Amino acid sequence: MKINLLEIRRQTTDVNNYIDGISKPFRGKFLERKKEYKLKASVVGRLKNFAKNYMIVAFSAEWCKDCAVNIPVLALLSETTGLEVRVFGGLKRDPLNPKRKWSIPPSPPEVETFHVDKIPYILIFNSNSEGEKVGEIVENPREGLTLDEEILKIISKGHSFKNG
Repeated sequence: MKINLLEIRRQTTDVNNYIDGISKPFRGKFLERKKEYKLKASVVGRLKNFAKNYMIVAFSAEWCKDCAVNIPVLALLSETTGLEVRVFGGLKRDPLNPKRKWSIPPSPPEVETFHVDKIPYILIFNSNSEGEKVGEIVENPREGLTLDEEILKIISKGHSFKNG
């Protein structure tokens, strides 16, 4: 799957702007997680080498507990590594239509384009190859890995594949 990264940038917001725009009752949980989470220095150092070649796109909702855990980690990664992280926010369920998971609007129509089922839905794209998808994380990283470790694993694999 390849995407138009310029179009994605127009339709999304930067991860830190997303967190700043979350309504007050929910914003505190996101900010507390961001303040308390400690990135692994070895992971940060390696991700800095790849940052300019990748973009992360996440689907999120302020009411989602897994989003409150993982989106702040993405914000920290963006700040410390320079990795571009964009967010489609405002996802809301559609309780009136059992055939449709998300209510559009307010959820962005891209939830259907990307077949978003669970959130956070984190996509990693190679920004040097016309937006080629190199990996994804659904809800949480795999057991035994932190989010930063799994992102590094995906990017390292994508980078070695591209250059191998």
